[in-house]
Amino acid sequence: MAQTILGRIGQLLRANVNAILDEAEDPEKMLDQLVRDYTSNITEAEAAVAQTVGGLRLLEDDEKEARKAITEWGDKAAVASKKADELRAAGKTAEAQRFDDLAKVALQRQVSFEKQVATFGPQLTQQRELTEQLKSGLIKLKAKREELVQRRNELVSRAKMARARVQVQKAVKGVSIMDPTSELTRFEDRVRREEAYAAGMEEVAASSLEEQFAKLGADEDEVEVEARFAELKAQGKKQPAAV
Repeated sequence: MAQTILGRIGQLLRANVNAILDEAEDPEKMLDQLVRDYTSNITEAEAAVAQTVGGLRLLEDDEKEARKAITEWGDKAAVASKKADELRAAGKTAEAQRFDDLAKVALQRQVSFEKQVATFGPQLTQQRELTEQLKSGLIKLKAKREELVQRRNELVSRAKMARARVQVQKAVKGVSIMDPTSELTRFEDRVRREEAYAAGMEEVAASSLEEQFAKLGADEDEVEVEARFAELKAQGKKQPAAV
């Protein structure tokens, strides 16, 4: 598990995020997926670190117990050998031999634990190196994730701003295409035509009124002419006829 996690950590740390985003159809979704991948691997890495540290502590305890056993069996061998010497000095050769045999058994146990300690050395070195690699990778992975989250937030914000700007430009372009000034011009032309029509109506009305006044003046002249003509006729009747 630890080696597998280390491999995935290495792949993530070596990954070219910019290249990944350039190839992504939806960079925002890709960023979210990368954050999830980092988070998932951080969780697994933490479990792997805990497991590796636990294994390291067990090895350290086993080595400690083995070293303790080396000392204990050495002491037992010394005690048995001393007892054998005392018995042999007392003439108890058979019993002395039994204690010598016990001393040899104790020494065999001591040698066995010494071999264990010797094998623990490389295992402990390897386990410590693996633990440090996992811890280092975990720290880098967490830092990379924080950086990725910050960049994700920044890029998403910039993307939203860019989309908003595009929408504004599309709206402005749409207004330019519609050209509201042309609509105003057409409306102005319509108003001018209506104003001209009204002016024409006013001119027609004014002409008709002038004609009426002119006709009224002509009627008055005719009345005057008729009056004078009648007066002329009357005066003619008053004068005597010539002889």
